Amino acid sequence: MLECKVFVCHSPMIFVSNKSETPLELYEGDLAPEFSFRDRNGILHRLSDITKGKKVVVYFYPRDFTPGCTTEALDFTKDYHKFERQGIEIIGVSPDDEDSHKKFTEKMKIPYPLAVDSNNLISKSYGAFGPKKFMGKDYIGINRSTFLIDKDGRILKIFRKVKPAGHSSDVLQAFGAMK
Repeated sequence: MLECKVFVCHSPMIFVSNKSETPLELYEGDLAPEFSFRDRNGILHRLSDITKGKKVVVYFYPRDFTPGCTTEALDFTKDYHKFERQGIEIIGVSPDDEDSHKKFTEKMKIPYPLAVDSNNLISKSYGAFGPKKFMGKDYIGINRSTFLIDKDGRILKIFRKVKPAGHSSDVLQAFGAMK
């Protein structure tokens, strides 16, 4: 078992170790990589515990309080009760620390948990950490992506290169189409 400062990774995970930081590729139908995180009250949660009886949205975003990330978080917040009525939990994941997540959830009134991924272990295991380009500059970081996970822990759908505005509606629509 790999122990980390903020969360514990419970299953074998494939980490990116080459210098190019090529992201791991997951596919629809794969088992979602297990991860654990502490919520804003310090309670430890495991993905496998959450998926018992619920579908889960795991979305990766680069940073709290940036324009795109705020838009995406507010969209999921606005639609949160629609997700709840369908038995779907939402987990946001970014490399920000607990203090940043706490301020972000309080200011934006985010009702769902945000997981700290300061070492990018969760994002690497989902293939959401890797090469990206912004304003003509190449670098390594979080690629905005979303994974829809069923009650058995299998990935139902993957959204890559997510556009923040309206993404929550796209996710709800995708879950609706899978009934």
